[in-house]
Amino acid sequence: MKKTLYSLGFTLLILVGVLYISDYSYLLRAVSKIYFTGHSTAFLSDYKRFDNHILPASENPQAWPLHKNYNEVNLSEDLEAFHKKTQTVAFVLIKNDSVYLEKYYDNYGPDSKSNSFSVAKSFVSALLGKAIMDGYIQSLDQKVIDFIPEIKGPYADLVTVGDLASMGSGQRWDEAYYSPLSVTTAAYFVEDLGKLILTQPIDEVPGIEFIYKSGTTQLLGMVISKATGKNLTDYLYETLWNPMGAEHESFWQVDSAKKGLEKAYCCIASNAKDFARLAKLYKDHGKWNGKVLLDSTFVTKSIQPRFPESPEYGYSWWLKEYKGHKVFMMRGHLGQYVITFPEENLILVRLGHTKGPKGSKEDPFTPDIYTYMDAALELNPNAG
Repeated sequence: MKKTLYSLGFTLLILVGVLYISDYSYLLRAVSKIYFTGHSTAFLSDYKRFDNHILPASENPQAWPLHKNYNEVNLSEDLEAFHKKTQTVAFVLIKNDSVYLEKYYDNYGPDSKSNSFSVAKSFVSALLGKAIMDGYIQSLDQKVIDFIPEIKGPYADLVTVGDLASMGSGQRWDEAYYSPLSVTTAAYFVEDLGKLILTQPIDEVPGIEFIYKSGTTQLLGMVISKATGKNLTDYLYETLWNPMGAEHESFWQVDSAKKGLEKAYCCIASNAKDFARLAKLYKDHGKWNGKVLLDSTFVTKSIQPRFPESPEYGYSWWLKEYKGHKVFMMRGHLGQYVITFPEENLILVRLGHTKGPKGSKEDPFTPDIYTYMDAALELNPNAG
């Protein structure tokens, strides 16, 4: 028995050593930060296990007003059962810029932080709009190579910042969240994310079609940082987060303390009502309480499809025509949603541990999204 244990230990030691010197050394971090915690993928509170940049609360925090009928409505038994099944932690409905309903589960509350996952992509796109507005970037048509001359691939000199924001980059990428060997998984754990992104060439003609790739938003984040001379956290704070009156200190996960590069494609740890502020800004055409924070033309373009064959996506916003309503939304892994019905002046935020069944491959929206959209419309206090 002792001999067997020694052999097993030696084998494990060799395996760890091989991983350490291989291209898969990031798996050691994955094991310690995710898999040994009992999770098979990233999770809501995993920001505590990574390095982060601090995103402070606003210098002038603005609490959301409460609707005159605040929390007077009861959720249906079916919806409550669905929340339990999908492990919802926050469910917030904002009508006419006032909180109409908010419910929290699993020991979460209004101040609780949770991982945004790809909800962050919409924030990065907003920063692109701001960088254009501020003159750091000429337009959506400016070439990426102007800022990141190291990018590789036969079409590297053609890809534009607009191609990145609309997921039309032509970048090589494997968008597989649950495969430990995919580049998406590697991006979550490597300690030099910028170096990894530059190994993914632009090997297809950009600007032709929508193909969702997290690495594309990461590259966009690198462009914005290079153009502005600021890290994304600082630029987000000074241009949007602070002016929009965010109430709580939040975090943006980075690859490592040494490199300090934000995971632009994901991972702002904040709360439901502070996430909702960007939806309000876009609903109001780039104005926050009358002050212009984003150019209205950019906002309008962002929430319209770029590619006719892909009406579900604009410039880092998901789009849907649903039951006669125009909808734009932010979406993240495991079912993080900020869903906006602009004509109804209605915003729904749902955060949780899982989103349930995947649904059909033909439909870019999972079944749970329809459940939440139905709930928002049914709960909508039309009288105001």
